[in-house]
Amino acid sequence: MVELDRIDHSIIRELQKNSRITVTELASRVGLSKTPCQVRMRRLEEQGYITGYTALVNQTKLGLSHIAFAQVTLNDTSSNALEAFNKAVKQISAVEQCHMIAGNFDYLLKVRTRNMAEYRQVLGEQISALPHVLQTSTFVVMENVKDAGI
Repeated sequence: MVELDRIDHSIIRELQKNSRITVTELASRVGLSKTPCQVRMRRLEEQGYITGYTALVNQTKLGLSHIAFAQVTLNDTSSNALEAFNKAVKQISAVEQCHMIAGNFDYLLKVRTRNMAEYRQVLGEQISALPHVLQTSTFVVMENVKDAGI
């Protein structure tokens, strides 16, 4: 792998701000011509620094304004139990993010639903039914102050 330089970092920052930027505009912003900029972008993609391009969506406009964080404690933290939980949690569409945590609980889930009633259903019927779940605790978001793309 090639070590990243200032221009590589600039390319990544500009693409994070706007992944739909034209290569010509990106090259201008980072101080390159078009072809060297394309070569660097391709290298950053091939080496896994850039893993994809996506659209940021206003979830509130789609009716998904309720955000809750669920702490999950497992009754077994063996490799097999963690693998089973990881595989199963990926199947719950309302779970927007899932992070394994070092602390007093095992996982922190960001769950996005239409309202509290829907969240309660997701928690009771899907999250609590995940493999090896012993206990959950919920924290409801009152205001989304900063998020990706906001």
